[in-house]
Amino acid sequence: MIGNLPFVACVVLIILGLYTLIFKRNLIKIVIGLNLVQCGVNLFLITLGYKSDSVAPIYTMAGKEEMVLPTPQALTLTSIVIGLATTALILSFAILIYKHYKTADASKIRRLRG
Repeated sequence: MIGNLPFVACVVLIILGLYTLIFKRNLIKIVIGLNLVQCGVNLFLITLGYKSDSVAPIYTMAGKEEMVLPTPQALTLTSIVIGLATTALILSFAILIYKHYKTADASKIRRLRG
């Protein structure tokens, strides 16, 4: 039995990601913090659907055995795809900002606003 360990890991990942989002100024580190939050939420979704002594929902000859819920797995798959797209978009914006302002520090970019 795995107990509450996955839920603790979810909370740790989300707290580390939020810390990075709030206190770091580098744009790349902000993207890493956003990905940490996403990984924590994905782990939370998968942990919610876990049942001990059950089989995968793709196994069709399960008989009377209990199956794992497929909905959290589908939501996590969708979340991974959306997270990949948003990460690529944010990183492309970070590259354009770096090319234009010659810095990746978010506080310096805010000061340049006129």
